[in-house]
Amino acid sequence: MSDHPNRRQVLLSAGLAVSGLGLTIQESLGQALPATPACRDEDDPTAEQTEGPFYKPRSPRRADLREPGTLGRPLTLTGQVLTRFCRPVAGAVVDLWHADEKGNYDNSGSRYRGHVLTDEQGRYQFRTIVPALYPGRTRHYHVKVIKDGRPLLTTQLYFPNEPANQRDGLFNRQLLMKVADGSEGLAAAFTFVLLMR
Repeated sequence: MSDHPNRRQVLLSAGLAVSGLGLTIQESLGQALPATPACRDEDDPTAEQTEGPFYKPRSPRRADLREPGTLGRPLTLTGQVLTRFCRPVAGAVVDLWHADEKGNYDNSGSRYRGHVLTDEQGRYQFRTIVPALYPGRTRHYHVKVIKDGRPLLTTQLYFPNEPANQRDGLFNRQLLMKVADGSEGLAAAFTFVLLMR
């Protein structure tokens, strides 16, 4: 293996550094977390999926969605928002919502709902939990990415090696997160590619 990191190694290392894991490129490559696919000019945009019945606008701006007393397994999700031409999208809203540790959505409040703004390098981070399964669906997160008040992407993110993936009619393997054990629970990564220049 070359001593010089390629673009995907740099993107992965940056995502893990943003997550607070503080790993170097070599340390991150030694983890079970596969590298984010390399960005190439005119990459295909991230696949869109339904927002589902539980979306609520005006989520609170917060990166930590964990609730006091939760029994859910902690997870830190990091990544980047890029254009199809590999340019970082700064100031994009990444809005995340998901079921709790019992498979329920909070439709009256804001439990496990929140949004963050990407930094100058298009990076984002959430601290949350692994959602539970509920009838008919595999484990997943819902996400909207919005720039300048205009929704650019509505999709869902999935966990690898979930038996329920094969039974879920919405599952799309292109939307699998990279997931590995971290120092404080699981570390997950996903790069969103938007249909914009």
